[in-house]
Amino acid sequence: MSDLSGIITFLQRAEAMKNTLRSGYTSDGRTESVAEHTWRLTLMVTVLGPEYPDVDIAKLLKMCIVHDLGEALNGDIPAPEQVEQGDKPDRERADLLDLTDTLPPSTQAEVVALWDEYEAAETREARLAKAFDKLETILQHNQGQNPPDFDYAFNLDYGAEYTNVDALIKQFRTVLDKETARLAGTD
Repeated sequence: MSDLSGIITFLQRAEAMKNTLRSGYTSDGRTESVAEHTWRLTLMVTVLGPEYPDVDIAKLLKMCIVHDLGEALNGDIPAPEQVEQGDKPDRERADLLDLTDTLPPSTQAEVVALWDEYEAAETREARLAKAFDKLETILQHNQGQNPPDFDYAFNLDYGAEYTNVDALIKQFRTVLDKETARLAGTD
């Protein structure tokens, strides 16, 4: 394979996802990495995928794998801060293009197209990827050993526009919202 060197370089650079930290915490109080978030997101899709026989699960999994890939270069912006930094998608896409520039052109095009589709949230797979992404984040916030001033109440509205796509997602969200309200002291 003539492009193997570029692929290896990409994979080496993408390893930064393991060291890129998010604002959430694991159940033992360690800061969660972007790679850990992506792993559980894809696990959610794997175990819930059979509920979606009309969905291209392989495409959905790929979309979930690449959705935060641009964060490997310049980090994650916590959800509460994303409102103030409206250029997040543009920055992440530019970082994604930089990160994938050693891939064969067709592979880079596929990765970027998956990311673009996720960002647009117009297809069934993209809407589900967005929904599962938000649900995984809330699940981790509820499960994590967070600092005393952690704002659980923020999650009661977080991603609401993406988690009303179908009955299963709504049911999942309802379960998480009950736990979030309890943790926030608003139940």
